[in-house]
Amino acid sequence: MKQHQGTHTMERTYPCGVCSKTFKQLRYLKVHQSVHIGDRPYRCDVCNKTFRKLEHLNIHKRVHTGERPYSCDVCNITFSNKSSLKVHYRVHTGDRPYLCDVCNKTFTFLGHLKVHKRLHTGERPYRCDVCNITFSNKSNLNVHLRVHTGYRPYSCDVCNNTFRKLEHLNLHQRVHTGEHPYLCDVCNKTFSNKSNLKVHLCLHSGERPYSCDVCSKTFKLPGHVNLHQRVHTGERRKRPYRCDVCDKTFSDRSKLNVHQHIHTGKRPYRCDVCNKTFSEKSNLNAHQRVHTGERPYRCEVCNKTFSNTNNLKVHKRVHTGERPYCCDVCNKRFSGRSNLKVHQNVHTGERAYSCDVCSKTFKLLGHLRAHQRIHTGVRPYPCSV
Repeated sequence: MKQHQGTHTMERTYPCGVCSKTFKQLRYLKVHQSVHIGDRPYRCDVCNKTFRKLEHLNIHKRVHTGERPYSCDVCNITFSNKSSLKVHYRVHTGDRPYLCDVCNKTFTFLGHLKVHKRLHTGERPYRCDVCNITFSNKSNLNVHLRVHTGYRPYSCDVCNNTFRKLEHLNLHQRVHTGEHPYLCDVCNKTFSNKSNLKVHLCLHSGERPYSCDVCSKTFKLPGHVNLHQRVHTGERRKRPYRCDVCDKTFSDRSKLNVHQHIHTGKRPYRCDVCNKTFSEKSNLNAHQRVHTGERPYRCEVCNKTFSNTNNLKVHKRVHTGERPYCCDVCNKRFSGRSNLKVHQNVHTGERAYSCDVCSKTFKLLGHLRAHQRIHTGVRPYPCSV
């Protein structure tokens, strides 16, 4: 009776001798004291996990039985315990009861607030025991470990490509569905993911928000800054990913994966206009500008525009006079690698381009195309007089 009356009076007469926390009933105090002594008397007979409270064991057993007795009356999702259902309701109500006292950002879950606070404190308590990189939460560490183990649990049901993260799979599947939900409000170009749209917008704004803290060079993407900084740290020489076919090495795994398409012949990216296929997404994007006529890269000296950055880079050498490619036979220099390759045919005598009508061969593709007009009768240049 006395214990029951404490419910109404809010009297808490049983203090913990370790942390001074008080309890209304002696049995609650005894359960609490197991926190300090480490006592976990309740054991799961399936996986041997132990618990301080019997009710925690009973809830845990539903992991093995699959029982989910608590159902959301809005969306019918089911849960194994009542507290999870209560937290889930916040998805529908919009309730975000946990407030960051530094930046006032709010969160649906207490755990999310705790992880967020590490942005302010800089705390990164989870460390990879392979490469010593640290993380602010355990889930990011678990995903990172797949870099070392090679574990890629998410598989595309169309092309069987595998991914370390579910969100990477979801993005990839848009290659097959053609979904482009992100729209540029300047030129109406659409993108399959938000990060590509963000990068594209820099074309219009000219913004390069990421800066190298050593030489102040600016970049559109944080990943480009990271790669660039290897120039200063000497890490550029580290190329830990090796192709098991030709032994070529790469600084990151994604470049190795793209390179391996050379050996497998895999060309997973297809143009939806002419069906031409490509081994890299960037090559497909550049190719599609043939159809759209888009030339987003502009020379700041003469305002000439180009469909890809490499062509702009080569063009700039017209203004700078740079000719970095040298013929090892006659030492003649060229501004572009392709120009050097064509020139070397002078020394080798190679005539790589053949007419499929009369089999005449040519050193240059342009010469072949001009020759083919003899057979087709095309006369594209009219007299202006």
